[in-house]
Amino acid sequence: MNTQGQVILVGAGPGDPELLTLKAAKAIRAATVVLVDDLVSPEVVGLADPAARIVHVGKRGGCKSTPQAFIERMMVLAAREGERVVRLKGGDPFIFGRGGEEVEHLRAAGIHVEVINGITSGLAAVTSLGVPLTHREHAQGVVFVTGHAQKGGEAPDWHALAQAAHQARLTLVIYMGVSGARHIQDQLLSALPAATPVAIVQRASLPGQRHAVTTLGDLADTIAREQLASPSVIVVGDVVRGVAAVHGERDNARAA
Repeated sequence: MNTQGQVILVGAGPGDPELLTLKAAKAIRAATVVLVDDLVSPEVVGLADPAARIVHVGKRGGCKSTPQAFIERMMVLAAREGERVVRLKGGDPFIFGRGGEEVEHLRAAGIHVEVINGITSGLAAVTSLGVPLTHREHAQGVVFVTGHAQKGGEAPDWHALAQAAHQARLTLVIYMGVSGARHIQDQLLSALPAATPVAIVQRASLPGQRHAVTTLGDLADTIAREQLASPSVIVVGDVVRGVAAVHGERDNARAA
């Protein structure tokens, strides 16, 4: 009799438990083992069965974290013991969540694996400000890019991205870019105007969310002045121009 369990990679979204999908909540409740990333909110973890084994495997860019190989080994061993394993990841497993690597490893080990998507922080960040990522008049597409290169790997070609954003009218959504903001700013300025609107959103969707709206030419100085830190998303493009209008309407409504 085959008693092998399964692994489900679950996107926990940006943090607000109300943004979790119904399918994700169902998987979390049914899990017997939950491997939790550092950025997953306690409210989401709290959906798990009290009898489930919760294992915190902190994964945050630029910080000490559990080795990826160890996490993958834990998932394989637990599944082979018949456990229902949920790998709970902040945002979406397939957007800078190393979900692709984990799926490949599990399949190679003969483990049945599923993926449940979550709302990625790049989308939640702009939505919290009341603006879109794409707009027929301002942005014909969007690029999600990491500002934190793999150790020993090549960094993104910021000049090429800036050219593409300028020529094709794209919104750039930069994850894990706060620590390298000065370098990113300088590289993007090679092809984008200094007046290009930029928003920085820290802890998107959570009660402690903070944000600043600035220009590309003042990006790094704004981050330093406002003391914005990780986890933050940097959004570059004309869609950000709508933030002032949205917040102005809200202020007028309050005054009325």
